Amino acid sequence: MTERLARACSRHPWRTIGAWIGALVLAFAAIALLLPGKLTSNGGAAGNPEFRQAERIEFGAFPYNPRRDFTDIVLVRSSRYTIDQPAFRAFVGNLAQEGRATGKVHDAQIYYQTHDSSLVSRDKHALIIPISVYDTSDIKPINQLVERNNGRAGFETAITGNDVRDNDFDQLSQDDLKSGELEFGLPAALIILVLVFGSVVAGLVPLLLAILAIVGGLGLVAVVSQIWELSIFVVNMLTGMGLALGIDYSLFVISRYREERTGGREPSEAIDAAGATASRAVLFSGSAFVIAMLGMLIVPNTIMRSLAAGAILVGVTSLAAALTLLPALLGLLGDRVNSLRIPLFGGTSEGRFWNAVVRRVLSRPALSLLLASSLLIVAAIPVLSLKIGTNGVSTLPDRFVSKQGYLALQENFPDATANPVRIVVADHASDPRVRSALKQLQTRLAGDPEFGPGPVRFAPGGEVAALDVPIRGDDAGDQALTAVRNLRSTVIPDFFGDTGARVLVGGRTAENVDYADSVTHPTPYVFIFVLGFTLVLLTLAFRSIVVAGTAIVLNLLSVGAAYGLIVLVFEKGIGNGIFGFEQVDVIEAWVPLFLFSVLFGLSMDYQVFLLSRIKERYDETGDTTASVTWGVATTARIITGAALIIVAVFAGFAKGDLVQFQQMGFGVAIALLIDATVIRSVILPSAMKLLGRWNWYLPSWLGWLPRVAIERSAA
Repeated sequence: MTERLARACSRHPWRTIGAWIGALVLAFAAIALLLPGKLTSNGGAAGNPEFRQAERIEFGAFPYNPRRDFTDIVLVRSSRYTIDQPAFRAFVGNLAQEGRATGKVHDAQIYYQTHDSSLVSRDKHALIIPISVYDTSDIKPINQLVERNNGRAGFETAITGNDVRDNDFDQLSQDDLKSGELEFGLPAALIILVLVFGSVVAGLVPLLLAILAIVGGLGLVAVVSQIWELSIFVVNMLTGMGLALGIDYSLFVISRYREERTGGREPSEAIDAAGATASRAVLFSGSAFVIAMLGMLIVPNTIMRSLAAGAILVGVTSLAAALTLLPALLGLLGDRVNSLRIPLFGGTSEGRFWNAVVRRVLSRPALSLLLASSLLIVAAIPVLSLKIGTNGVSTLPDRFVSKQGYLALQENFPDATANPVRIVVADHASDPRVRSALKQLQTRLAGDPEFGPGPVRFAPGGEVAALDVPIRGDDAGDQALTAVRNLRSTVIPDFFGDTGARVLVGGRTAENVDYADSVTHPTPYVFIFVLGFTLVLLTLAFRSIVVAGTAIVLNLLSVGAAYGLIVLVFEKGIGNGIFGFEQVDVIEAWVPLFLFSVLFGLSMDYQVFLLSRIKERYDETGDTTASVTWGVATTARIITGAALIIVAVFAGFAKGDLVQFQQMGFGVAIALLIDATVIRSVILPSAMKLLGRWNWYLPSWLGWLPRVAIERSAA
C-alpha cells in the first residue's frame, strides 16, 4: 500500500501539493474561527469527582455572596500610612475607580464600605480588596492597573488569585513555546538534520513537513475542542511532538531514498523502493505510537486527555505528510534534495564508531550487560521516593504578578485566600448530632496550623450546611494536598462517622487532590495496555516472543532510569542548578504516566528500525554476532540523528520555566539519550549475543500468527 501511495504521489506531485494546500487552508480557518477561547488552563479530573459534587451542592444551596465567592485578591500596603489615614483612603478610592473604569470587575469588597475587619492587616498598614471578574481574559487590564500603581505615592500594590494565576500560567506556556520549542528546538533540529544529511536542502525538507503537520494538527485540535474540553498545554505538546515525529519520519524516508539512489536506482524507482521499505516501517511505527498514546485516554483527566489528543492528532498528520507529501516533493526535487552540500558531513564515520563500540562490547557480553544494566538500575533507585502532586503558584518565576501577590499575601494576610477548603454537609444537616459534629470540626480546624477559622452556614431548609476554611500556603502545594487528604480520610470520618451524614470536601485544593488521583489510579490499566500492546505488536513484527520481551525489559530500564533521574534532579535538587531547574516538593502528577506512554511509543521507531535490520542480516547469515554488529553500524547515523532531534526538541521544553514541562522535557530527553546510547550499543547487543538462536524463539502454539513484513524487499 505504501509503495503504491508513494508512486501515485510522486508521479502526480502537483495534485498532491494542491490537496495539501487545500487542507492547510481549512486548518488555518479552523484555527482562526474555532480555537480562540476554547482551551482551558484548568486540568481537573473529568466526570463527577468529590470536589465537583461539593461545589455543585454548595452553590445550589446557598445564594451568591460576593464576600465569600470572589476570584482574586488585590493587596494594598504602605509602610508610611495606616488604613485610617486620608492618604490611604484616597489611594484605595482612586484604585477602585480605575478598576470600575475597566468594565471588567463586577464586584469588589472595599473595607471603607463593608468595614469588614478581616480585610485589614494586624499592623493596619495593609488591606485586601477581594474582587470578582467574569473570565480569566478579563484579568489582564486589572493586572496592568495593579502594576501601574505599584510604587506610586509610597504604596505597594499586588494581586493574586484564580484568574491571575491562570492568566500567568497561560502566558508562561506561550513564552515557553516561543523560547523553547520554536527558538531552541526548531533551530537545533535543523542543525542536526543538516549534519546528518550533509545537505541544507535535505535538512530543510523534514523541517518543512513537520511545520505543515503541526498546522494540520492544530486545525484538528480546533475541531476536537468543540467536543472535548482541552488544556492550553495541548498546543505545547502538539508543537513539540510534531517537530519530533514529523522530522523523524521524513528522516527515515529520505535516508532510504538516498540509499537507493546510491545503489544505482533511478529517482522514480528509488521513491518506489523507499515507499515499499522506509514508508512501510514509518506507517508501522507511527501507528504503534498513536495506539500507545490511546492508552492515556483511559485517564479521566483533562490534561492527560489533552496531551494524548495533541500527540495523536499530530502523529496522524505527521504520518500523512511523510506518506504523501514527502514522495511528491522527492518527485519534484529528485537529486536536488542533496543540494547545498556541507563538506565532511553526511558520511559513514559514525557507523564505524558504533561498529567499533559494539565489537568491543560483544567480546565480553556478560560483563558489558551486567555493568550497563547495573548502572541503569542504580539510576532508577531514587524513584522509590517519588512523590506525585501538583506545582502551583509558588513554583512560578518571580516576575509573574500572581507569584508576587502570593508572596505579599502570605506575608501580610496568611489566613486570606481566594480558594478556601469548602466542607459541605450534603444531607442531614438539621440533625443535632451533625450540627454538633460540624461545630466541633470548626473549632478543630480553627486551631489547626494547616487551616484556619471559618464560618458555618446552614441553607434554607436546614438539610445542607457548609464550612469554608482557609488553607495555609500554596493551595496547590504538597503540604496543602496532604492536609486535605488527611481531612477527607481521617478527620471528617472521626467527627461524622456515626451520624449518617454525607460530608464532601471541595475547593481548589480538593480539586488538585482529585486531579492527582484521577491520574494515578488508572496507572496500572495504562501500563497493562501499553505493555500488552507492545508485546503483541513486536511479536507479530519479528515472530519472536523473546525479542518482544527483551525490547519491553530494555524500555522499562530506560524509563526507570529516567524516573530516578527526574526525582534526583527535581525533588532532591542534585544537579538542578546545572540545568537551571527549580527544586520542588513533587513531580507533576501527569508527568510519569505521560513519559511512560510517550517513551514506549517513540522507542518503537528505533526498535523497529534496528531490529528489522538485525533480523534481515540474521536471516541471510544465521550469525547473531555479525548480524547485531552490522545492524547497529548501518542504522547508527539515522538512529543517532533521530534521537538527537527528539532530544533537542524536548530539551526545548526543559529550557522553559514551566516546572511540569521542565520535568517532562528532561525525562524524555534523558530517556532517549539512554536508549540511543547505553541500550542500543551495550545492553541490546550483549543480550542478543548471549541469547543466540533463542532471540528468534516463537512457541509452536503461536505459529498461527500472521506474518507481518515491516520492510518488504523493494521490487
